[in-house]
Amino acid sequence: MQRPSPITSPGSRKGRPVSRQVLADHVYEELLESLMDGRLEPGATVSIDGTARDLDVSPTPVREALARLEHTGMVRRIALKGYRVAPVFTREDFAELMEARLAIEPVNARLACARLTPERLAQLEQAVTDLKTAPRGPSFAEYRDYLEADERFHRLIAEQTGNQFMVAAYAALGGQVQRFRLFGGVGITDAENAIAEHQAVLDALATGDPETAASAMADHVRKVRGRAMADAPEG
Repeated sequence: MQRPSPITSPGSRKGRPVSRQVLADHVYEELLESLMDGRLEPGATVSIDGTARDLDVSPTPVREALARLEHTGMVRRIALKGYRVAPVFTREDFAELMEARLAIEPVNARLACARLTPERLAQLEQAVTDLKTAPRGPSFAEYRDYLEADERFHRLIAEQTGNQFMVAAYAALGGQVQRFRLFGGVGITDAENAIAEHQAVLDALATGDPETAASAMADHVRKVRGRAMADAPEG
């Protein structure tokens, strides 16, 4: 992996120790950017020791970052061989992922709507505002904030269900980031559609009608499925 400089943080520059979690987060972001921008290509080996040297960290935060990335499906751990960059999701992969999302997220919206607080509604409104104003350019650095706002919106709804198992089920859908892998080099091509759908879900939640909220979320996921399968390579 080719990176121009090692990871630093305000704490390290001031001579204070940096926590392992902070280092792991930094390594995760660095690797994710390389994966999204295609500098780490499908099938490439991701060396723990080599990455640690490149980023001037110990192997431990690299291992932790790769374990997180394995959950997203971006890398795969091969027995006795370490980690390799996973192939880009195919249409069949997206069909399976969206089938799982359709089983989970409309239920999340229904439960969240019944428990929605003014504070959480304000947080969801902010996520949609951030989605509308985030850059959408071709590099991951340019659309990182868009991805974060999108993911935050869905995570907040899951958390508002008040059901630890629904939250865990949503968290298990790590492959969602794969959709954004298709935007490397081209930018967010469906932003206007996606933003309108998030706004529709928000408006539905604000009505206080759980069934309206569930329907809006199901409509959003179905439309994302259609766009993802149209953009994805065939298996």
